[in-house]
Amino acid sequence: MTEADKVNILLVDDQPGKLLSYEAILGPLGENLVTARSGREALECLLRMEVAVILLDVNMPELDGFELAAMIREHPRYRKIAMIFISAIHLSDIDRLRGYEMGAVDYVPVPVVPEVLRAKVRIFSELYRKTRQLEQLNSELEQRVRERTAALEASTQRLLESERRRSLALAAAQMGSWHWDSASEKYHWDAGMHRIFGVDQATFTPTMVNTRPLIQPDDWPKLDEVMSQLMQGGEAHHIEFRIRRPDGKIRWCIGSAASTRNEGAGTTQISGVILDISDRKADEDRQSLLAREVDHRAKNALALVQALVRLTRAQTMEEFVAAVEGRILALSRVHSILSQSRWEGADFAGLLRDELAPFNLDNNARITVEGPDVLLDSSTAQTLALTLHELVTNTAKYGALSTDAGSLNVNWHLDGQELVIQWTELGGPAVSPPQRRGFGTSAIVAGIEQQQGGKVNFDWKPEGLDCLIRIPLRDAFASSEPPKARTAALPSERRTNQAVPSVMVVEDEMLVALDLQESLKSFGYEVIGPYGRLSEAIEGVETQAIDLAVLDLNLNGEMTYDLAESLQKRGIPIVFTTGYESDTIRSRFPDCPVLNKPVVKDALESVLREQFRPQEARQKSAAVR
Repeated sequence: MTEADKVNILLVDDQPGKLLSYEAILGPLGENLVTARSGREALECLLRMEVAVILLDVNMPELDGFELAAMIREHPRYRKIAMIFISAIHLSDIDRLRGYEMGAVDYVPVPVVPEVLRAKVRIFSELYRKTRQLEQLNSELEQRVRERTAALEASTQRLLESERRRSLALAAAQMGSWHWDSASEKYHWDAGMHRIFGVDQATFTPTMVNTRPLIQPDDWPKLDEVMSQLMQGGEAHHIEFRIRRPDGKIRWCIGSAASTRNEGAGTTQISGVILDISDRKADEDRQSLLAREVDHRAKNALALVQALVRLTRAQTMEEFVAAVEGRILALSRVHSILSQSRWEGADFAGLLRDELAPFNLDNNARITVEGPDVLLDSSTAQTLALTLHELVTNTAKYGALSTDAGSLNVNWHLDGQELVIQWTELGGPAVSPPQRRGFGTSAIVAGIEQQQGGKVNFDWKPEGLDCLIRIPLRDAFASSEPPKARTAALPSERRTNQAVPSVMVVEDEMLVALDLQESLKSFGYEVIGPYGRLSEAIEGVETQAIDLAVLDLNLNGEMTYDLAESLQKRGIPIVFTTGYESDTIRSRFPDCPVLNKPVVKDALESVLREQFRPQEARQKSAAVR
C-alpha cells in the first residue's frame, strides 16, 4: 500500500496505556494511526486532517464519548465519519441507542478482542478508501465533462460566430442562401432569400410550387433545367434570371449552386446563393445611357464648333481667331456651370455676369442688371449663353459700351412660363439697321426662335439697340429677390433669425450616436434622435420635421437602404456613415456622401455644409407634410 492510499484512523482515549494497546492491535493494518488523549485534542486533529475511522472511548473527563460524537456530527464536514465506541463498562440498550443517535456505527466492549477490532476497523477503512477513490474518479469525470463541455461550447461559439459573419456578409452584399435535401424534399431559405424575393419569412414556405410564381415565366425553363442537372451531381452552375415580387416589382438576380450526392443513400443535397443584381443592371443601363449621352453631347459640341468656324466672318485672321475663340469660351463657360450643377440647370444671372465680367460689372455705373433668379435647363442655357455673348460682343465693338458715354441696361422677368429679357443700349454711336444679317444676329434668331420656340425683336434706334427676347422655359425657378441679395447662407449663419435646421441621426452604437449628436449640436444643428432601431427611425421620419439625415448603414443586422429611399422620396439629403467599404452604398446611392468610421469631425462638418440646403430642404419637407 502506498502512502497516498493510507487512511487516517483517530484513536481517542484519556488513558495512554489503552492508546498503546490500540496501536498494537491496529498496527498490522498499515494505516496512519493518530492518537488523542481528550475530546479537545480529537477536535484539533479533525481540523488538521481527513479521518476515515474514529475509535472513541465512552468515559473521558471534560467531554465524554457521547458529547464528543454529538459535536462531531454537528459539523457538515464530519457527518460521514465512521465512529466506533469502546466501553469498559456494561452499556444498557438506552446507552447504545443514545450512541447510535450521536452517530456511532458500532460498539466494542472491553476487553477488546484484537481480531474483532481489526476486522471492524478494516471494513470501515476500506469503505472510506473506496469512497474516496470513487469521489476522485467522479471528480476527474466531472472535470473531463467540464472540459469537453467547454470545448463543445467553444466550438459551437465559433460556428455561431462563423454563421454570424456569413449572415452579415450576405446581408451586406444583399445576398441570400438556400439549401435543398432530396431525402426530406424541403427547402431552407435564410432571411436574405426572403428579402430578395419580397416575401414574409413568417408566412412564406419555400417550396418548388410556391417559388415558381415568383420567377419570370421566360426564365423558369432554364432554372428548371439547371436544377435537373444539379440533382444528377456535376459541376457548379451560375445563372442570371428575373423574379417578380408580390408587389409586382421585377428584380434581376444571379444564382450560384452546387450539389453533393451520397451514392450509398441515393440522396442529393444542393446549396446555393442568390445575389440581387438589379442595382448593378440599373447601373449598367445608366452607364450605357450616360455613354450614349456623352457621345451625343460630344458630337453636338463638335458640330457646334464646326458651325462656329464655318459661319464666322472676319477681315483678318486675328479677328477670325478672336471671334471663334470668344464663342467657344462662351460655350465652355456654360458647360462648366452645367457640369457643376450636374446638368440640372444654370442660373441666367450667372451667365450674364460671366459675359459682362471684363467690364468690371460691380464697379461700373454704366451697366445695370436687374431681375429674379431664373434656373435654365441645359438646352436653354446654351442658347442664351451664345445670345448674350453675341450681344455683349456687339455692344463692346459697335454699341453703347464702345464709348465712354454709353450705358447698358439689362432687365428680365418671368411672364407665366416665359422668360422676358429687355436689352437696352443708350448713348453710344449712332445706330442704324444693318444692311445684312451677320452671324451674331443669325445665331440669336435661330437659337431663340427656331431651337427654343421663342421670339426675338431687334429695334435699331438711333440712340442705341433695343432688343426684346421672349423664350419659353420648361423648368424655371424665380424669385422677386434681386440676385445680389440672394446668398446661400450656411446653417450657422441662419440660427439667429430662422429656425434651427434639424438633422436625424440613425446609429445603433450609443457612444458613436452621442458623439455625432454633440458634433452636430456644436455645428448649430438640432438633432432628431438618435435612433438605434430601424423601426423607430422609420416612425421618426413620419412624425418629425427633418432637414437632413445621418444614417449608419447597418443597424444590428438591418440595412438602412429602405429608410434612405424613403428619405430621398421626401427630398431629404442623406449622409451615410459606415465601417464597411462604401462601394455598395455608392452603387445604390451615388449622390449621397459616405463617411467611413471613425468619422472625422471636420469631414462631417464639411459634408454637411456642402450637402445642406436649409431653405430648399424645409420647403420640400413642408410640401410633403
